Amino acid sequence: MHVRSICILGGSGFVGRHICSRLASSRLSVRVLTRRRERQRDLLVLPNLQLMEADIHDPQNLRAHFAEVDCVINLVGILNDPSRDGSGFEQVHVELVRKVTETCLDTGVRRLLHMSALGAARDAPSRYLRSKAEGERIALAAHGEALAVTAFRPSVIFGPGDSFFSRFARLLKRAPGFFPLPTPEARFSPVYVDNVAWAFINSLNERATFGRTFELCGPKTYTLRELVEYTARVSGHERRVIGLSDRLSRLQAQVLGRLPGQPYTLDNYLSATVDNTGTGDGLKELGIEPVALEAIVPGYLSDFSARRRYDLFRKGTHRV
Repeated sequence: MHVRSICILGGSGFVGRHICSRLASSRLSVRVLTRRRERQRDLLVLPNLQLMEADIHDPQNLRAHFAEVDCVINLVGILNDPSRDGSGFEQVHVELVRKVTETCLDTGVRRLLHMSALGAARDAPSRYLRSKAEGERIALAAHGEALAVTAFRPSVIFGPGDSFFSRFARLLKRAPGFFPLPTPEARFSPVYVDNVAWAFINSLNERATFGRTFELCGPKTYTLRELVEYTARVSGHERRVIGLSDRLSRLQAQVLGRLPGQPYTLDNYLSATVDNTGTGDGLKELGIEPVALEAIVPGYLSDFSARRRYDLFRKGTHRV
């Protein structure tokens, strides 16, 4: 198999932008489907990329765009369900995958790369993980002579612009000297976004990856408390991290889940009760050396630290 053209769903997201950037110097033709083209103008500068407006939940839209490509990459996912009843997870993680696989088979697409999640399982405690597991099952069930499928299960993904370290840095900045942390002993193996992007790219034409699932994890495992305390040190917003019990973690999730924007939900809490850990073997099998977070995170959290020093200087409390 030789992939020459790709259609990416979720290409304007965190991982998608890195994949598009890494493909910019290739000879591949890349098409990214988006709801609002004008909001993704930074992607327009990539020489081999077409940014197309489309409703990815409309099978006719999918058919029109899939008919002209060799490969589809599905990166679409949500961490919180705005419907609050699980139907959002079902629509994005299950029904969309079903539409994607059926359209791939109908239009002759030969390759499908699918983003799943570490910890996804049919008996997982959270709707997020259960829906991710069902979507992965549907994608791999479509694997065969007509369509080669590979799925990826990353741990929490970090890098400039992430929604993990950067988000905690912002929360710590606003915290009043202490920071109540739910599920402090939850365990993660954070993986660098560039490693994830190359995992997808290296798999495009690699027959040894067909019909398989790869766990994408960084080289080390940490508790959530360790990650938040590290974020506090590097960002210059050190706070006393107070680990909450399971009962208080659940209560916090129930309260915050009712706020606008759902900063932390009961489903988030339930997902955190499952270890988000693994080994770097998946990356290494794909020819990628896992990058430690300590080599990357200070580079973008230093902006928070610099702003902290500037604020202190303006207040006359800066120490040389």
